[in-house]
Formats: sequence, structure tokens, C-alpha cells
Amino acid sequence: MRIIITGGGTGGHIYPALALARHIKQVNPGAELLFVGASGGMEETLIPKAGFDLETLPVRGIPRKLNIRLLLQVFYLMGKSTRQAGKILDKFKPAFVIGTGGYAAAPLAVAALRRRIKVLIHEQNVLPGRTNRLIAPFAYKVCLSFEASRRRFIRHNNLILTGNPRASEVGGVVREKARSLLNMDPELPFLLAAGGSQGAHVLNQSMMDFLFLSSAHKKFQVLYVTGERYYEEVISRVKALKIPQIYGGRLQIRPYQQDMPLAMAAADLMITRAGATTIAELTALGLPAVIVPSPNVAHNHQLINALELSRQGAAVLLEERGINGVKLQQTVRNLFETPGKLTQMSENSKKLGHPRASENIYSLLVNQESGVRIQ
Repeated sequence: MRIIITGGGTGGHIYPALALARHIKQVNPGAELLFVGASGGMEETLIPKAGFDLETLPVRGIPRKLNIRLLLQVFYLMGKSTRQAGKILDKFKPAFVIGTGGYAAAPLAVAALRRRIKVLIHEQNVLPGRTNRLIAPFAYKVCLSFEASRRRFIRHNNLILTGNPRASEVGGVVREKARSLLNMDPELPFLLAAGGSQGAHVLNQSMMDFLFLSSAHKKFQVLYVTGERYYEEVISRVKALKIPQIYGGRLQIRPYQQDMPLAMAAADLMITRAGATTIAELTALGLPAVIVPSPNVAHNHQLINALELSRQGAAVLLEERGINGVKLQQTVRNLFETPGKLTQMSENSKKLGHPRASENIYSLLVNQESGVRIQ
């Protein structure tokens, strides 16, 4: 089996692709996989580091602020990249091209369709990205992470709900072992707070106020991941307020959490953003969340993801423009003091999760009949 996996630009496109690739190699060690991404993208670091071969194309995305010169450059690079993609396809001769979205996936998908190579695409968000919407009508299968995405596609008979492959890599983490590895109390309710690998300024400001306001409430413990950019600022302020001394062993503050799924498996509640990878992990674990979607993303897709989890009773949505330490404290305390609500949120979250997502997608490759059973 020869497969090309394409997509990139952001971790939300790359991490599901890597999760799927690892699953394919696990169940079919003889499979030959090649990644194709954009030159200068995150994929140039992440994919070779994960042990997979990568080819890059000079493709660029359409900038938010357009002018004629930039637009002409984008179209020129798209044409050039599509020609190069054709050469890669002719040389590698894949049975399938799997696209995980982003502008990096467009040239390979277009070149594959021209050669009548089966194209399977995966959409991580509730609101499909531009590339996936354009390719979807011509794709062999369109794999969805959310049932709510169906109405956003023109063609429906090639849509199938599989889940996000990232979910397959977190579903088996055991809570008790995770707490032990993190040196967390096995009994106290555990709040995990993180705003992404780089952190988030507004969320960090609110979290520092939250820690101060909640310092007298000794019935829960906190792991607070600031993001590397904000770590020194946060540490300086909380020390000035003597917050670490008040919390003692109930508070850990880190710039980065190497194994975030481990921390998520240990937690009872998480304060987080609404990126596709995070949503896949939350729902695979059934972790209730207070979600503060980033407003600085294309098409406001994090808000739409968060709205879906809120609508399904799996999360509490707080928009960034209205967030502060008092609001966070009220929300978290209300949830911890209503354990029945947390339990219901966890059950609702698990209903949205797909811990066998990678297996579901792989089954579409080895069983090409439309009636394949998805777990």
C-alpha cells in the first residue's frame, strides 16, 4: 500500500495526519507513506522529527489582506506547486492521497484528481476549511470529526463520520497512573488550564486573577500551563502575590506540558482553547471543559467548535471578550461544587468522541465498498 498524506500550515492539520500515519504503520508495517506539505510550514519540523519522509511545495495560502501582487503570486505558486505535485505522484504512484486540509493540501489533491487517484480528505473542525470545501465534491470520501459538519458540504453521499485521528492516541491513558506521574493528589479535584503551546495573553491575565481569587478555596488542585512566551511574566506576578506559598503542593505552573494528553487524562476539568486537536482529545477522554475560543483564527472556527460542544452539553463556553478572573472563578467553582453536572458533561463529551478514529479511516482504505462499517 502506497499512500501520500498532504496538509499542513498549522498543527491542527499536521497532528491528525501524523496520528493516522502512525496507526497505518502499526497495523501495516509494509505500507509506504510519503508526506507532502508547504515549504516553510510547521510540517518541515514536525514530520521529519516523527520519522516520516517529507516533500515540500512552494504553495502559499491566500493572505487575509489582499492586493493584486500578492494574489497573482499565490496563483502562480499554486500552479507551480500543482505541476510539482504531479511529478511526485507520477514517481511515487500512490493508491490514495489523504488530505488533512490547509492550503498545503490543495496542489496534491488537484493533481491526484486529474490522474484519477482516489482522494480522501479529513476535516477536523465543525466549519470546513476552504481547501476541503473545494475538494470535497470530487473526493472518494470526506471524513468528518463532527456530525454537525454534514450540512456544510454540497455533496453528502461521500461524507462519513470517523472522528479525528488524534483521538486514537489519547483514549487509552489511565487516570490514576496519569496523576501519579504528574505528582498530583489522587483524591482532590484537578483543574488543568492551558492556552496552547505559545499561551494566550488574555487567558493568562484572567488565570492569574483566578488563582488569587481562588487561593482560599483549598478543595482543588491546579496545573497551569502558561505557554513559554508568558511564563516569566506569570511566575513573577504570582510570586509577588505569594500565590505559590498559599497553594503549596496544590499548584504547579509550567511553561509547557510535554505530554498534554497525560495531563488531560488526570484532570477533572480543563480551561482551554477550541482548536481541533484539543477538541478531539477532550472528547476522546470525556473531559469536561471551560472553553475560551481564540478570536484570532480563520473564519472564527474555534468559536464554532466551542458552540457545538456547548450545545451538546460537553463544555461551558466563555468568549474572550467577556472573560476575567471573577468569571473564571465563578464558573469553575460552580462546576466543582456540582459534581453531578461534571459527570453529565463528561458523558456528553464521550458521546462526541471517536477513540477509534484512525482505525475508522484506515478501514476506508482497505475496504473500498461504500457500506464499510465505522466504529
